[in-house]
Amino acid sequence: MELLRAVVLLSLALLANGRDTDLSRDSFPKGFVFGTASSAYQVEGNSLKYGRGPCIWDTFLKFPGATPDNATANVTVDEYHRYMDDVDSMVRVGFDAYRFSISWSRIFRNGIGRFNKDGVDYYHRLIDYMLANNITPYVVLYHYDLPEVLNNQYNGWLSPKVVPDFMAFADFCFKTYGNRVKNWFTINEPRMMAWHGYGDGFFAPGRCTGCRFGGNSATEPYIAGHHLILAHAAAVQVYRDKYQRRQNGTIGILLDFVWYEPLTYTVEDEYATHRAREFTLGWYMHPITFGHYPETMRKLVGSRLPNFTAEQSKLVQGSADIIGVNHYTTYYVRHHENLTHMSYATDWQAELLFERNGVPIGRQAFSKWLYVVPWGFYKAVMHVKNKFRDPLILIGENGIDQSGSDTLRTRSTTPSGSTTSTSTSTS
Repeated sequence: MELLRAVVLLSLALLANGRDTDLSRDSFPKGFVFGTASSAYQVEGNSLKYGRGPCIWDTFLKFPGATPDNATANVTVDEYHRYMDDVDSMVRVGFDAYRFSISWSRIFRNGIGRFNKDGVDYYHRLIDYMLANNITPYVVLYHYDLPEVLNNQYNGWLSPKVVPDFMAFADFCFKTYGNRVKNWFTINEPRMMAWHGYGDGFFAPGRCTGCRFGGNSATEPYIAGHHLILAHAAAVQVYRDKYQRRQNGTIGILLDFVWYEPLTYTVEDEYATHRAREFTLGWYMHPITFGHYPETMRKLVGSRLPNFTAEQSKLVQGSADIIGVNHYTTYYVRHHENLTHMSYATDWQAELLFERNGVPIGRQAFSKWLYVVPWGFYKAVMHVKNKFRDPLILIGENGIDQSGSDTLRTRSTTPSGSTTSTSTSTS
């Protein structure tokens, strides 16, 4: 593991320093894991078939304008039927691992209660075929797709009732698949779920101040985020208490982390950059590491930020064997106070920018928000290492996107990887 740490950091350091390197699989140490990732709702299709109940995205996408061309996930790539083809493709590409999520409403149509045998058997087939082809499963329990029935019953992540329901779902998955799955993640990107689901209405369930589904952008992201981290911690406790010793696996959480760099080296922009880091990664890593929210958040959000009880703090602190970091790009940050309205986004008192003095922060990929910034990747990983007591880190997602007609030069895209990658390190 120490060799792995040294080589990973050396590779990132070369990228950060702008060295002209030709990286290949041979550049990485033996045991380095390369993989790809998806979410259940993105790839499975058959969203209302084979006993699966609707999730919040099925309801959200009924309203025009939620996606380009009003697309839904009723078909997608139909991995439910074509999982063998997908795994065969992973083998041909040379991947070692596949990070996929389990659809909660495919296992429990009503969120809790009687399980759906068709759904349970599908994941058995997928996992068994992966293992037969030497593809290691990395399983995410929750990737944005809450069963719609729980949203209707008690407003989903806005209610503390979701915590024991998620814990029961997690318990079932550990018991059912844990004899073959040794790499678990509770939740993918809880910050994105809390903000876009309850702050700007961009994700299901589409709540925000002024949104068609109602909401309050100043309070609900923090409430949802609080229940997400409590649900994560409760699931981890179940795994550790009942399954980890005999199943010999690990469990963690996946957190998104754009790197934030001050636009200028003034005190104002330095502080704004600190706030950006605390309101994103720190929102979840600080409780997991220290048992409470960052002081910066508590000071700026005040009573709108929920508090952990002493018991909850004990539950949350240390609730991860491994931290998954999903990193894509880097932003410049400058101080900016928005006094027109109160929300999670304005609480940072920061503005995000892609260029400094007319010079882009990096080469732009296909998406408008995605710039290739290798040194930001290095700084992001080192920030997690140095600020949060050197946790075991896994790069859960990284890379760039391109249009279907683009042909990218190998050397120019190498720093970001090809698609998504899974690389275990202690960096």
